[in-house]
Amino acid sequence: MTAYVDQSYKDPAQPRLRAFLRGMLRIFFRGLIRPPVPIGLQRLVLAILTSAMPIPSGVSRRREQIAYRPCLWHRPKSGGDGRVLLYLHGGAFILGSPATHRALCSALVKFGQWDLCALDYRLAPTYPSPAARDDCIAAYQALLTRGYQPNQITLAGDSAGGNLVLVTALRLHELGLPLPDSLVCFSPVTDFAGEQLHNPPAGDPLIHPAWMDLARDAYCQPGQDRSDPAVSPLNGNLATLPRLLLQVGEDELLLNDSLRLAEKARAQGAQVRLERYEQLWHVFQAHTGLLKVSDEALQRVVDFVRQH
Repeated sequence: MTAYVDQSYKDPAQPRLRAFLRGMLRIFFRGLIRPPVPIGLQRLVLAILTSAMPIPSGVSRRREQIAYRPCLWHRPKSGGDGRVLLYLHGGAFILGSPATHRALCSALVKFGQWDLCALDYRLAPTYPSPAARDDCIAAYQALLTRGYQPNQITLAGDSAGGNLVLVTALRLHELGLPLPDSLVCFSPVTDFAGEQLHNPPAGDPLIHPAWMDLARDAYCQPGQDRSDPAVSPLNGNLATLPRLLLQVGEDELLLNDSLRLAEKARAQGAQVRLERYEQLWHVFQAHTGLLKVSDEALQRVVDFVRQH
């Protein structure tokens, strides 16, 4: 595998379904998951929206605890291959849970035939930074204690969870702990300053800029420098990262977060694969089972993880 790959994908299939999903997301996600809607109501809306997603067969799910935090284990019923994904859900650090991402996590298990632990990390504003990152580090260490080897572990996450994947890996290196084999990020937040947001001509059907402002204020400590690598991994020592897969849609505010991270990681010598998906939006992979392109993107995750 080369040190840097930048691949663009365009799939014109299912135009009516894509247009329908885009419209529904604009109304029910972007329209409701934003201020001034209270965070508690936003959490309820997200839970309702994700409850209708198709769940693939052949995967068992079990609620457990890891490092004193709740989690949802997904396992192939036919038995895994020894690998495990530690999955960190998105939701702007204030929303989301393993339950809201059970369809996506189940699909990753069905495609990869590995185990997956979806962590229920602490959420802001009750628990600001670095509580979520510390939960992720503790869960990773618990996987090692359970007998998983570092080369069997992948950290994966979407949006805010993608941010946590990156800052967790950076912190593991700082602590001198063994690093996971690979990282997978779907549209990660990499720059908390938010200075170079993308303005897609077709618009972003999910993310309202005011929601991002709410997330930054809730997650950061009072007076915290938002360029701190602890919240903005773009400014960290990216050369220390394990091999990294970035998948991002072209029609989203956070496009440049992935592009800039990939460019800096390449300049610092990291092994990174950047995949850009035209005419698709933030964390489009969540539509697995509906959109063929989402299934194709998840298959590329499997190919990446197994490539090493």
